[in-house]
Amino acid sequence: MQTSQTMPGARFVDPKILSRISSLELMARTVVEGFINGLHRAPYFGASIDFAEHRGYVAGDDIRRVDWRLFARTDRFYVKQYEADTNTNLSILFDVSKSMSFSSRGIPKIEYASFVAACLGYLAQRQRDRVGIVTFDSDIVTHVPSSAKHFNVVLHTLDRAKAERPGNLTAPLNKMAEHFKRRGILVLISDFYEEPDAVLEAIKPLKFLGNDLIVFHVLDPAEIEFGYDDASSFEDLESGDQIPVVPQSLAQEYRQLIRAHIDALTAKFSEHRIDYTLLNTAEPLDRALFSYLSSRERLMRVR
Repeated sequence: MQTSQTMPGARFVDPKILSRISSLELMARTVVEGFINGLHRAPYFGASIDFAEHRGYVAGDDIRRVDWRLFARTDRFYVKQYEADTNTNLSILFDVSKSMSFSSRGIPKIEYASFVAACLGYLAQRQRDRVGIVTFDSDIVTHVPSSAKHFNVVLHTLDRAKAERPGNLTAPLNKMAEHFKRRGILVLISDFYEEPDAVLEAIKPLKFLGNDLIVFHVLDPAEIEFGYDDASSFEDLESGDQIPVVPQSLAQEYRQLIRAHIDALTAKFSEHRIDYTLLNTAEPLDRALFSYLSSRERLMRVR
């Protein structure tokens, strides 16, 4: 992959710049098209080896999908469609718990997560896949079923999402398992403020139904590095508790704890063949997109 400095449209993937774009659809289209133009090949993240049917060629289709043998017989252009092209549901499981409102100096985690979700939804629509979203905190807040016509509804849901209440993964994810019995792609976006064992237990019902599960762990740079200098009180956004802290005495211990938390999540997700990506809200979105497409490629190889 090209670096963000050389990628066409790179100036639009800076999250601070994206936050000035009022339309999530425009933002998603700008980022995705610029990202795809910077790749060496088209990201057919839903493609499988199971041929389904032909359809007529339309402007914008990848010519590598044209069936040239059929063209030789009919003098018409037809594109090969595969099982995943006609049968893929992408559902975004979006954490709107209160901790997602945190921001140290950039944009709030929930806003960055909305950018990621909008881009993934745009990618799904571009592939003619069905897209939907579930927002949750300690319960399901909104549920938009996957549909080829629901991209704009997904964007509207993201635009209205507010991080206002404490969160808990177990209850809402167990409820979601009742809705996702048909195999699809589930993209879970959260800051995972729970113990790694509890996170895995909450996710297992979704994974065991046969879904392809992809996880994005969204953190603010201050949550990763704890770059504070002055003693002050820190508020737990979930509980509202105030905790007095002297940063110099805590910084090293905190970094070790957050690193251990991330390493534990990485190991547990890997053990269960769940693709995991840590996202820093100060970093451009191309990393999130590339990680997602890489995840799809790996999942395709093990089908």
